[in-house]
Order: sequence, then C-alpha cells, then structure tokens
Amino acid sequence: MMDRRKLVALYVLADLASGALAWTLFYLYRKVVLEPIKFGYDVDVVLDTNFYKGLVLIPLFWFGLYTVMGGYREIHRRYRILELGQVLLVSLLGVTVIFFVLLLDDEVANYRYYYRSFLTLFGLHFSINFILRFVLTSGTVRRVHDRRIGFNTILVGGNERALAIHAEIEAMPKSPGNRFVGFVNVNGGDQLLTSIGLPRLGKWNELRRVIGQHAVEEAIIAVDSGEHEHISRIMNELEGTGVRIKIIPDMYDILSGSVKMTSIFGAPLIEVNPQIMPAWQFSLKRALDITASALALLILAPAYSILAICVKFSSPGRVFFWQERIGKHGRPFQIVKFRSMYADAERNGPQLSSSTDTRITPFGRWMRKTRMDELPQFWNVLKGDMSLVGPRPERQHFIDAITELAPHYRHLHKVRPGITSWGQVKFGYAENVHQMIRRLKYDILYIENMSLAMDLKIMAYTVLIILKGDGK
Repeated sequence: MMDRRKLVALYVLADLASGALAWTLFYLYRKVVLEPIKFGYDVDVVLDTNFYKGLVLIPLFWFGLYTVMGGYREIHRRYRILELGQVLLVSLLGVTVIFFVLLLDDEVANYRYYYRSFLTLFGLHFSINFILRFVLTSGTVRRVHDRRIGFNTILVGGNERALAIHAEIEAMPKSPGNRFVGFVNVNGGDQLLTSIGLPRLGKWNELRRVIGQHAVEEAIIAVDSGEHEHISRIMNELEGTGVRIKIIPDMYDILSGSVKMTSIFGAPLIEVNPQIMPAWQFSLKRALDITASALALLILAPAYSILAICVKFSSPGRVFFWQERIGKHGRPFQIVKFRSMYADAERNGPQLSSSTDTRITPFGRWMRKTRMDELPQFWNVLKGDMSLVGPRPERQHFIDAITELAPHYRHLHKVRPGITSWGQVKFGYAENVHQMIRRLKYDILYIENMSLAMDLKIMAYTVLIILKGDGK
C-alpha cells in the first residue's frame, strides 16, 4: 500500500505542476493572441521577470488554497465525484483571485477580452489540474476496491445484525475499504461473530483501549437503532477517538430518510458526520484566531501593564495564574489568566468559585465581571491551545465529575476550547457541577451548529458583557 505521505506528496506535486503549466500556457496565450489584437502587430514571445515570478508564486498560491480547502486530508478516502467538485470550486476561487490581483490592470482592446482571459485561465487550470488529480484518485479508489488499501474496522456488537453486515461487506466485489480486525460485544450473548473466526477484542466499554491497540479507523455499531440508550453510551465511548462511526439502520430509518448513502456500491449505513465545519472554515477560523490574538496582544499591551500593576498591588502573589486544563482531543495545556484570587486559594483542593466566594480579591471580582482576567488567554490562542470561541476548558477533576452524570461531555473535546463560548455568555462562571451540565447543553449546540457567523455573534455578545460589566 502506498504510504499516505507519499500519496500526499504526489497530490502536492500534481497541484504545483498544473499551476505552473496552466500559467505558462496562459502567458503564451496572452503573448500570441491577446497582445497582437491590442497592438495590431505580432509581439515577440519573451519570458520576462513577471513570467518567472508567476511561475514560482502562482503554484504556491494553488498549494495554499488546496491546503485551506482540505485537499490533502483523508487522502485514501477521496473519490472522483468529490475531486470534480473540489477542483471546480478551487479553480473558480483561485482564478478569481488571480484575475483581480494580477490581470485586471491589463490594457486590452475591448472589455470582452477580460472575459476571455478569465475563461482561458480557468479552463486551462481546471482541465490540467482535474486530469492529474483524477488519475491519482482513480488509482487510490481502484486499490481500495481491490482490497489493497483498507481501513481497520471494528464491529460494536456480535449479534445477527453484525453477522449480516460483515457477510454483506466481505461479499462485495468492490470493497468499500473495511478491513475487519475484530468485534466488541455489548452484552454477554452477542458473540455470533466468533463462529466465523472474527476475534472478540473486549466489551464495548473497552473501546478506547481496543482502538489504540489495533489502530482502528472505523467503527460500525451493530445495535438495534431503537436501543437509544445503548447507542448513546457507545457513541460517548467513541467520542474523541478520531474513528469514523457508522450505524446499521433498520427499515424505519431507511423509510424516514435517516440513511445517508456515501457510496453507491457500499452497504446502507448511517454515517455520523465527522465534519463539524467545512475544512476551509476551520482554516479561516484558525487564521482569524492568529490574527486577532496577535493584534490583541499588541494593541492591549498598555492595558496588560495597568492590569498587571493593579493585580500586584491588590494582594500578595503572582500577577499571572497558570493552571492545567484539558483541550482538544483531551490534551492537557497550561491556561493563563490574571490572578483574581488570593494566593493559595486552592490549598484544600480544587474548588469552583461562586458570586460570594471570599477567595476572590476585590479587584479580581471586578475583573471577573468584565472578563478582564481572561485577556492573557490570547497567548493560549496564538499558541494553538485555544480558539477565540469554543467551549470553556475545564480541569480533569471536574471533567471526571461531569462525565459521571453527563457522559456526552466528551463531545466538547472535538474542538479547541475558547476564551468565550455560548455557554459562557449564557451562564458565565459555573458555581457547581450541575451548572456545568446546564451550560454543557449550549456548548454542544454550538459544536453541532459551528460556523464563522455563529462565532461572530458570540463574540459580539461577549463584547456587550464586557462593556456592561455584568458578567457572572
């Protein structure tokens, strides 16, 4: 099987080569066709400095655009219809940018030649780029269908449904890519898969261990879709593992339109959509995070200095407060704030604060109401630990307490935590675990409806809270 990095490198080379070739042919088209019309005589074809600059910068521009649009993600799972749509979209966006940045200042005989320039560059780049990517993707699809490329798959449940879906997928002449490594049972009786030689790897509550040991990439839940409690517990166990999750539907799911077909040759499965936002929105969100946090750290430097002096004189202790929090995919990081409590406030162990908490200094209380204590977290955003908008990060101690009552808390670890969130806007600082769980509903709703527009609304409400000073 071709190594993923090598295949990504081939896609990158294809994009660079198509960008360079399309630019060269377009340059020649301008010299041979457009300029003689404009000047009224033939023009010598000279490869000047503008040509060589374009030959270097334009392929790099296409590479950057494909990176932002997710053109190099899940490289073994790409298919030809996806390739057609993505190349069409990227070509349209890219050529539009190049046209307005580089070509709009050209002197032409008639404005209609602008349209010819745009369509020619678009046609050249789209056709060359799509042909190269189509060849690469077709080769990958063929290797998946021939079972030379496979994705380690685990069945959750060993009942008759699991036995049937296993037999159906294995009997397909064109494989969807599932390479079954074993199954985990949900109850003591569903172990029928052992009769066909598929090993039992553990119980459903051991999924995380099994996935790590066997490098599992996909999980098929073979539990009756009516058993919502079982499915919910299994989904919570799979949360944050990074595996693709599919569920075997029953006839009601099919008739009600719940089944999303991902392949015309594949088995009918409900796929839990792994994409929270399109790849380009995630890239733009991260770019906005970096830009805004860098500007904030620069512009607010005087405010940081004043706040630091006030914190220092408000009570003995350090200016900044560092604490371990849990971030994306459950990774720990050190969050930084202006200290709003007296030193050694947690000498008796982790505690949540309240509106009447005597551990908070008078100046710290004002900072909390105006969210000024959160300002140093722009550094966490710049580093990549956090985002401007996202669920508030918690300590492992409180996460353990929350997940005992609400196991679906793990859904929050899909994304980077944020300086502000919908839950923070609604509830502010939680005073107990039950308030954390109430706030959790809004954070999960945010994740399931994430968009740049939603982020802007949350930031606008946060600014209003800061200006009014009525934060909880």
